[in-house]
Amino acid sequence: MTFSVDNTLWQRMRRIRRSLHRHPELAYREEETSALVGRELTRLGIAFTTGLAGTGIRAELGTGSGPCVALRADMDALPIVEETGLDFSSTNPEVMHACGHDGHVAMLLGAAELLVKQKCSSRTVLLFQPAEESGNGAAAMIEADCLQDVDMIFSGHIDTHYPVGQLTVDKGLICSYTDPFTINIHGRGGHAAKPHEAVDAIVVAADLIMSMQTLVSRRINPTHAAVVTVGRFSAGTVHNVIAERARLDGTIRSADPETRDRIINGLNRLIRGAAEMGNAEIVLTLHDGLPAVINDERSYAVARAAAVAVVGKDNVVSQGAPSLGGEDFAFYQQCIPGCMIRFGAALETGAGTAHSSRFDFDENVLSYGARWLAAVAEHALTHLKGANKN
Repeated sequence: MTFSVDNTLWQRMRRIRRSLHRHPELAYREEETSALVGRELTRLGIAFTTGLAGTGIRAELGTGSGPCVALRADMDALPIVEETGLDFSSTNPEVMHACGHDGHVAMLLGAAELLVKQKCSSRTVLLFQPAEESGNGAAAMIEADCLQDVDMIFSGHIDTHYPVGQLTVDKGLICSYTDPFTINIHGRGGHAAKPHEAVDAIVVAADLIMSMQTLVSRRINPTHAAVVTVGRFSAGTVHNVIAERARLDGTIRSADPETRDRIINGLNRLIRGAAEMGNAEIVLTLHDGLPAVINDERSYAVARAAAVAVVGKDNVVSQGAPSLGGEDFAFYQQCIPGCMIRFGAALETGAGTAHSSRFDFDENVLSYGARWLAAVAEHALTHLKGANKN
């Protein structure tokens, strides 16, 4: 079955994307986004359930007891002040769609319309998920039983490293393990002119940050992908007081379990040494992280076949080495077979990278994303029906 996006549908997806971009919402606060999705599903005559994991939606096309495939889009934005200068820039202070989730929602609604127009009778579940950026919304959706009767799941992510019209499809590990952490340092405050009477938490924290740079460069096999990043350093109150406390927030990214363990063990050793050297108390807290996104053989084959049908063999490429980005789509893959791909969306004029204040993408990707999502549902259902016969 061939799916095509006419100008009317493309314009509708673009309007949806821009409306969401103007009104971005953080994790578990996607009320307006969820309401917009609900209105569009109602317009299409698609039955749906709201309130999953707070703001999530599960919609279903088709009936019967046969195989069922799910398509997922994430809905949340990031706590970033937008600086794109777009006509449809965020109107919500310090919140921005800086990772393409506005596009993902528009694509999935477009795919839903394509499937409705083709009068597809097979069962397809549409998942509009909250809290991908923080809060592990996928896990919350699973707990809300969103995968009931689902046999296979697919999703895609906008990626401006690739031109529009290219899709990356890979099997195996494509996104890393992620382990967010907090390090709290407790020294002893004092007068800025009398450092010998205090334990400067800022100096201890700074030494620890510099030591952490060796965790990957000197303790991990250079052929194994990994990174340790401190994204926030909080300490001090005024210029003439030695800080008693400091806090570091960061993330560990790794492409295999052994590397992950080596980094975490090494970080614990560095902390013990820094505490001894600096005469400070240091506590490491590892927060709930993400498993790796691993595309299994079966769902990869289905995703690739759908991609070839949409863009042709020459435009189906590999992303290369696994990304050190995290994705909670991995939680779905722990329950059922699933595959995530990337949609090329580079702008000729250039734009900021994902998670930056100047991020943007070529809206022509909306057509490719909608077509692939619809096509992969049909390919997966055909595959599952054939597997059941065998």
